[in-house]
Amino acid sequence: QVHLVESGGGLVPAGGSLRLSCVASAPSFSGYTMAWFRQAPGKEREFVAIISRRSTYTYYEDFVKGRFTISRDNTKNTVYLQMDDLDPEDTAVYYCAANSRASITYKPQEYDIWGQGTQVTVSS
Repeated sequence: QVHLVESGGGLVPAGGSLRLSCVASAPSFSGYTMAWFRQAPGKEREFVAIISRRSTYTYYEDFVKGRFTISRDNTKNTVYLQMDDLDPEDTAVYYCAANSRASITYKPQEYDIWGQGTQVTVSS
């Protein structure tokens, strides 16, 4: 079975930066659409960013455009989320997710493989 493991979360002040990593335990990683989602207490899980198999397509939700950058390295089975100029509103558990059929979708229910999540807390 494929496993995704996120890391890089933590506590940072407003305006700070973090880089999240997600490592997949499968050689077929390069065939997956990869995305980041986040979920804050009391809120629904929401889309953050997506990247296609060969990095030819990326898309970001409006609230992170210009601040976050998604990338992937298929030689390392890893997807990244660089987060700059963090705001307390970014506080959430961040999840890495894969669509094994390489679909381009922004809905969490259409992703079939999920990591355990990593906590990002931004203080004011």
